[in-house]
Amino acid sequence: MAHFSFTAVCFDFDGTLADSYAAIAASVNHVRASYGLPAMSVAEVKQHVGRGPEYLFTHTVPGTDLEKDLACYRAHHPGVMRSLTELLPGAREAIMHLHSAGKKLGVCSNKPRVFTQELLSHLGIAAYFQTVLGPEDVPRLKPAPDMLLAAMARLGATPAQTLYIGDMVVDIETARAAQAAVWVVPTGSESTADLQDAKPDRMLGSLRELTILVE
Repeated sequence: MAHFSFTAVCFDFDGTLADSYAAIAASVNHVRASYGLPAMSVAEVKQHVGRGPEYLFTHTVPGTDLEKDLACYRAHHPGVMRSLTELLPGAREAIMHLHSAGKKLGVCSNKPRVFTQELLSHLGIAAYFQTVLGPEDVPRLKPAPDMLLAAMARLGATPAQTLYIGDMVVDIETARAAQAAVWVVPTGSESTADLQDAKPDRMLGSLRELTILVE
């Protein structure tokens, strides 16, 4: 089996490192309830996650007042996100392996950074990451390359030295725009077929494969 060497490895969060969809759905439904709307299932909410808050609320809250609804969501989310979020299979092993191998690690997610940082801490892996970026930190959300380029700069890595790992076509587009390698896991909100059609550099069955593939 081929082995790959990268200086930096950056991850998406939701659907890549962690299953946080139940928590996101709970907070979306809290916003919907404020309009008298019935709850959506986790599966219904999941398909709209990963493209930023405007996309999420536009597709889950008819006639959304984005600023008001985002404030409502952010006030509710801390009360549910820790209990309803868990690491995906292989995530902890992969992170510990990469850290032991001397890789510089980062997170680039369209999720608000404060939530990502708190969840990394709660899940016991925050200490392994040198940088965590969210939509507050760059002019443009993914799939623009801004977030990944900023992470590379912080980690002291070039695009050729960087691997980005995500679960969505938007992650593939982000890495391509930043000229970095991109691998994906089919554990998020898009199908394996859609991911394959977007032509990532590699499809992983789970993050556990990183312990074998990256040296």
